[in-house]
Amino acid sequence: MMKKLTGALCLGVMLMNGAFAADNFPERAVTIVVPFSPGGATDILARILAERMSDEWGKPVVVENKPGAGTMIASNHVSRAKPDGYTMLLAASSLGIAPSVYSKVDYDPVKDFTPISQVASVVHVLEVNADLPVKTVQELIDYMKANPGKLSYASVGVGTSTQLEAEMFKSMAGVDMQQIPYKGSSPALTDLVAGRVQVMFDAWASSGPFVKSGKVRVLAVTTAEPSPSVPNVPPIATAVPGFAAMPWLGLVAPAGTPEPIVQKIYATLSKIVKEPKIQEKFTGLGLDVIASDPQTFKAFIEQDIRTWGKVASEANIRID
Repeated sequence: MMKKLTGALCLGVMLMNGAFAADNFPERAVTIVVPFSPGGATDILARILAERMSDEWGKPVVVENKPGAGTMIASNHVSRAKPDGYTMLLAASSLGIAPSVYSKVDYDPVKDFTPISQVASVVHVLEVNADLPVKTVQELIDYMKANPGKLSYASVGVGTSTQLEAEMFKSMAGVDMQQIPYKGSSPALTDLVAGRVQVMFDAWASSGPFVKSGKVRVLAVTTAEPSPSVPNVPPIATAVPGFAAMPWLGLVAPAGTPEPIVQKIYATLSKIVKEPKIQEKFTGLGLDVIASDPQTFKAFIEQDIRTWGKVASEANIRID
């Protein structure tokens, strides 16, 4: 009985301390760690959020860029930070993908982090060289089946979401095409325009200008439903039932961050992303607003890990 009473008392004290900490949070500068170099869509998004969070809280919110190792440098850094809400990671899909494709990963994407919110989805599209005689996903599938092994696809690197999306498409559509990996979207798009590769899965933010200029033809978005950021473009699922790929960006904190602080950060974030000006900025970056609650985000991460783990295993994607 005494042990039960002591345990209950300790739990009560912890909850009271957490609530008190949340009431006073933040008392100093908060850091959002970005796993990419400055200037990209993720970095810009982080700075948009940081500025508005700072306005809401009256305390500085700074962005710290820690690129490298497939985003693992930033992820490792945040997983080891003090779980007090003052250090967060603007994580990408690679947080959960990395353990499936890298032979050595020093963090567990579920056990070492506390999800706060899936902030947005990164709109990805399936596109082809403008001279390829196809205008729909079904026409692309038919062309591939009539010309087995003839087409190749560009990825922005082995183990990236663009490769995994293409491999999932190959499996679900029953087609074959060869991967040509590049170091980023820019050189891949250059070769797609030139016809040295014929197919590519890529972020709308980088591919949009090429599509609008007529140099590349977009066939579909990878999300299960149409994207507000790319109107009048159907999902791949209209031709390949069940296909869904939603690269994401979301805020996570180190495991053990008190729930009241997590909820306070989420409440602030949820308020910010509802603002029309913020949503307009998201759309300009090729992002669709999600702003899911912590529990929904946690379930999504776990499902995402299972999905890409299966794709990586079946396609034998492994980086030593």
